[in-house]
Amino acid sequence: MPALFASRSWLWMWPAAALGLLLAVAAAWWQWPHSPTPLPPIQAPARPLSELLADGRYRGVSWVAGDSVTDADLAPLTRAHVTWIAQIPFGWQPDAQQPTVQLHTGAGQRRRSRGGYWGETDFGIVFTDQLARKRNIQTLLKPHLWVRGKGAWPGSISMQTKADWQAWFASYSTFLLHYARLAEAHHFGGLCIGTELEKTVGHEKEWRRLIKEVRKIYHGPLTYAANWSGEFEQVKFWDALDFIGIQAYFPLSKNAGPPKAELLAAWQAHRAAIERVQRHYNKPVIFTEAGYRNTADAAIEPWIWPDRTAVLLTPDEQTQAACYAALFETFWPQPWFKGLFIWKWYPGLAPDGPARRHADFTPQHKPAEQIMAQWYGQ
Repeated sequence: MPALFASRSWLWMWPAAALGLLLAVAAAWWQWPHSPTPLPPIQAPARPLSELLADGRYRGVSWVAGDSVTDADLAPLTRAHVTWIAQIPFGWQPDAQQPTVQLHTGAGQRRRSRGGYWGETDFGIVFTDQLARKRNIQTLLKPHLWVRGKGAWPGSISMQTKADWQAWFASYSTFLLHYARLAEAHHFGGLCIGTELEKTVGHEKEWRRLIKEVRKIYHGPLTYAANWSGEFEQVKFWDALDFIGIQAYFPLSKNAGPPKAELLAAWQAHRAAIERVQRHYNKPVIFTEAGYRNTADAAIEPWIWPDRTAVLLTPDEQTQAACYAALFETFWPQPWFKGLFIWKWYPGLAPDGPARRHADFTPQHKPAEQIMAQWYGQ
């Protein structure tokens, strides 16, 4: 933490006028328009939608749930040749070592639910899917866990005793089977059975048992979203699923603003590791998440979420675009690669929308969206 912000006592040293000016400047940065010059219309190959759907590829984005959704929110996806959205409801775990997953479905609620957005409720998920289906856009239902506690994330979930592990899997199974029933009842296009639960995947028997239970309920394709940092190589139950799913935030450079050639070269070792797993299980691969920030350091640690100070940085759309181009050029031509879900997509985001949105992972209204659309149109 910078020394300037280590204590709030420094604020009293500022004259009121100077402090007011500082706040005004910060507010201006916060809402600063993303780009005064709109991008030209997306020009992608005019391939019939029927062909895009028939090749079985996931041309996806990770949909950000809100308190409403309209057809107008989905129209930009059609223009960008998107045929899948990942909808992400959350379960809540009080602590990484507490074997309780709390299910908040908000079933039947037509308004914002307590502790979450309307779009994450059962009603909101189904409504969004039905609206998307009218545009031939399918849903991958991809439940996540939100783990409370400083520094906690799904990959930190780890029980201390065998009894706690049994309790955790029982609780998680209740959580997941609810969404399996929802996916089956409304004919969702796919279901992801877990996301970045790195320390749980060694419990192979428990996962295989859960997959069997899911198969009894949901009859569509299944995947698991394994983290890039070795987890996808540790999973032993890929043979029981339909796709190998990877959260593809692989580091590609140690430098800010790297050229595309450097990124393409960096992908080769990662691609080789993915291919080894793919050949062993003879299963197609999808990137359940992939994306890059609109910053010069986007390729260094792609998994890092930008903090609020990111709006003060100079956007770097060219680096973001180069990362997208290298990603698609490396994997889209591979016959075993069946698509990806870009992280992430904000419904209704305008070109001059909040700077905090445009500073993070979305490709919307940037050259990265053009690149995505061109490849998705192939």
